[in-house]
Amino acid sequence: MKHLLDTPLETRLLAAEGLIFDCDGTLIDSLPAYASAWRAGFAASGKGMDSAWHAARCGLCETQLMTHFEQSHQVTLDRPRVVATMRQHYLANLSRHVREITQVTAIARRFAGVKPMAVASSGSREIVLNSLAALGLVELFGAIVTIDDVGKAKPDPAIPLEAARRLGLPPARCLVFEDSEQGLEAAQRGGLPVVDIRRLSAP
Repeated sequence: MKHLLDTPLETRLLAAEGLIFDCDGTLIDSLPAYASAWRAGFAASGKGMDSAWHAARCGLCETQLMTHFEQSHQVTLDRPRVVATMRQHYLANLSRHVREITQVTAIARRFAGVKPMAVASSGSREIVLNSLAALGLVELFGAIVTIDDVGKAKPDPAIPLEAARRLGLPPARCLVFEDSEQGLEAAQRGGLPVVDIRRLSAP
């Protein structure tokens, strides 16, 4: 496997004045936890969910995912009930089903206190903070920006732009780490240099 800290990335890391990380799929492998939680959430509304269907839509925020579900299954969800059940299930099982993506968290730990760093996620603040806290990552970051802070999910650039603003840096002087098409597009639209961790981790 190609090591994440290859020479081109090392050069970009040293040149960047600040680092911005997506949470789910970038810092944290939360896919199994979310799949189980969304299955419980949709079940509360009387609907079933296939894990493969969910895996193909990683990177979508809660509202986007429910819209896709309604369109794919031609149903109308009780959205508040689905979200409440999903979050409750996720948080109750958090410690058993999430883990660090160590190639990325190693970068965050290396530069903690050296460069300003932020988390920029389309997830809810409740889930993002609890996920980071469960793995001892919260204290690494000077800012944590979620959809609850800006009201717009990726691929809108509002979340990474707000993260850069809170770090006190121009967007172009930050380096963003992402794992989804929505996240990559958000960074690019906001004028932030971005690393696709899926490509760097490929054999």
